[in-house]
Amino acid sequence: MERRNFIEKAGFGITGISLGITPVLFASGVKGANDKIVLALIGAGGRGTGAIINCCKVNANVVIKTVCDVNDIKAGKAIQAIEKELGYTPKHSRNMKEVYDDKDIDAVWIATPEHWHALATIWACQAGKDVYVEKNPTINIREGQKMIEASQKYKRIVQVGFQNRSAPYGFSAREYIKSGKLGQIVHVKSYNMLGGSKWMARPDAQIPSGLDWDQWLGPAPYVPYNPGIHDMQERGGWGNFWAYSGGHMADDASHVLDLARMVLDDPGHPKSIYGWGGNNAWNSNREVPEIQSVTYDFEKFALTCVSGNATNYMKKTPVNIRMDPTLFPDWRTNATRTEIYGTEGLMYLGRHGGGWQVKGEDSILIAQGGGIFPDKDHQLDFIESLRTGKKPNGSVEQAHLSASLIHLGNIAYRVGNKQLRFDPEKERFIGNDEANKLLSTTYREGYKIPEEI
Repeated sequence: MERRNFIEKAGFGITGISLGITPVLFASGVKGANDKIVLALIGAGGRGTGAIINCCKVNANVVIKTVCDVNDIKAGKAIQAIEKELGYTPKHSRNMKEVYDDKDIDAVWIATPEHWHALATIWACQAGKDVYVEKNPTINIREGQKMIEASQKYKRIVQVGFQNRSAPYGFSAREYIKSGKLGQIVHVKSYNMLGGSKWMARPDAQIPSGLDWDQWLGPAPYVPYNPGIHDMQERGGWGNFWAYSGGHMADDASHVLDLARMVLDDPGHPKSIYGWGGNNAWNSNREVPEIQSVTYDFEKFALTCVSGNATNYMKKTPVNIRMDPTLFPDWRTNATRTEIYGTEGLMYLGRHGGGWQVKGEDSILIAQGGGIFPDKDHQLDFIESLRTGKKPNGSVEQAHLSASLIHLGNIAYRVGNKQLRFDPEKERFIGNDEANKLLSTTYREGYKIPEEI
């Protein structure tokens, strides 16, 4: 279908939006408020489908042309949801290279499993597409380096799905800390203490009809199909394996740590990392640990993160609190909080809503700022970046630093629960060859991240 005809069918008379003037950092392909922006979804799970539909609802003149997924069932569900919510039918492709070759498409929304994020982003930049890519953006540190290189070389917008980067309450928490009212920061604790149960391995099986298993594996080593890794209907268990994920740290702790970095005015890499972890709660035989604790040395303060699926009495911020700026969670059993200890008070900080509160002696409330789940804010920011060329809130440069905290903690665990010294400029461990080998990985032929981007 020609671009003009597709846009006329998908547009339905949507009016333009007015945007303020912002500095243009990426001039290539910038579109005005009255121009259509054509998206493609790559990875049609529940999160990606819901987010891209909402992006089209909250932004004017934004449409979806293609749903790309190697799983025909998930693709079909996504197409049906788009038909119902937006009133038109996108086409389906199994091959993301077809999406990148389509000159109609301005930007791609990447919501695949984590092991595909980096390569899909790099291919998109090389094809002249802007990118929204879900967290965690990488499975190793080298991938982040190459994503930054691709974004800068091809002058593409890359917004990473760390939604708290667009949360107004995150900005106000940062300003409160910068004002000095919290005093000198002496310690930070981030939590990702979720519930769970014993994980059991499953035997290999026949590749289901309607799935391109080879393409699903993509950059990862080839293994027989296993229903414990992939599920035709649901998310599947790929988050339990290092080949596809950074485990619980990458899945949810990445959001918590990224928000902590943001309100602390984005410190760079830590100078050393101590990691501990294990499958001591449920005694599962998964590769990623059930519980782990990481300490990061930022010289003037330490940041600790405890993450895992062993504490069923801990809960994420309830939805009603996430969507009401006048409500705050019970911080004592909030599974995804951050505690920032200053010399003048203790700040509790929520993830994906929940706001922040500062308490002093005898738990007296000193200050607070309400906040809600910032998905809409992040989606508005992405489209504004496409229209104006401004750097997005969830820039790939800051996302790389936040994702690196995940990788550094996991590497410390994987090399034997050790303390590791790190060179922030070279992005390499000091005096530990075993750890340095885990800064990158080996990819299958046809799916390699090249040295020359």
